[in-house]
Amino acid sequence: MCSASDNALGRRAELAALAVPLVALAVVAGWGRQSARELHAAIPATAADSADADVGVLSWALTAKPGARLLRVCADPNNMPFSNRAGEGFENRLAELVAGEMHADLQYTWWAQRRGFIRNTLKAGSCDVVMGVPTSFELVAATRPYYRSTYVFVTRADAPFRVASFDDPVLKRLRIGVQIIGDDYANTPPAHALSRRGIVGNVHGYTVYGDYSQPDPPARIMDAVATGDIDVAVVWGPLGGWFARHEPVRLRVVPVSPQIELPFLPFVFDISIGVRRQDVALRDTLDAILVRRRAAIDSILERYAVPRADQPALPDVP
Repeated sequence: MCSASDNALGRRAELAALAVPLVALAVVAGWGRQSARELHAAIPATAADSADADVGVLSWALTAKPGARLLRVCADPNNMPFSNRAGEGFENRLAELVAGEMHADLQYTWWAQRRGFIRNTLKAGSCDVVMGVPTSFELVAATRPYYRSTYVFVTRADAPFRVASFDDPVLKRLRIGVQIIGDDYANTPPAHALSRRGIVGNVHGYTVYGDYSQPDPPARIMDAVATGDIDVAVVWGPLGGWFARHEPVRLRVVPVSPQIELPFLPFVFDISIGVRRQDVALRDTLDAILVRRRAAIDSILERYAVPRADQPALPDVP
């Protein structure tokens, strides 16, 4: 039986990893504990991997319920660029690719990513897969990472300054937007980094939940940069890269520096697919597919302007 402290830790971890962006509070709950599985993120596909993929699909089919031909995915219906009900997010595209590789139909259970997401979806049995979880997320069995991204600084392209480091003295006089999580306004890694440097009074918090009745609620912080309400935003990379392409003015997206602030405050995270801990065969099948279709996955991420910390940096968003 779990103790009260174990339950509390689990709740903090779930809130941490499944708020938008998914990794925003993984550090707060566990300060970026890395799993050994992250170490093979960049291993290229080989003939052996392809063979493993075929064996993995067979293994998954043998352990699935009789007649099951579904890949059941739980996702947020209003969370671009990750997912939405129209299937327009890059995690939707990945789910389609995986379902095709498994010769399975894709079925969604839509659930807003809030406190209790994993408990009410994956653990409740309403789905078998959650896209886009931190590789070190303890509430699931995570696949190998399919990308590594970073927090980014976002400014207007016509701004008379450039920011690339939390140590840049210009941050002391700029209006800075950071993402905060939930009703308790928990801090994300960038908020911690700024606070450590005494940069507090000029920082404005934007909840990642936002007004869910509106499309793309996490985008409000990006809108604030475009309109000039703030001078710079520090956001999770996929959010920054995608919405920088869709704002009416040109925005500049620059990865934050450092990638890890000692003793251990990371701004770069590996992202995986999550399944229930006991679904080892399914996880292994997904692992093999991620290796075999590496090029296709990279292409999807590039189309969505996902900043990559595991590949050469893309040029500034025009």
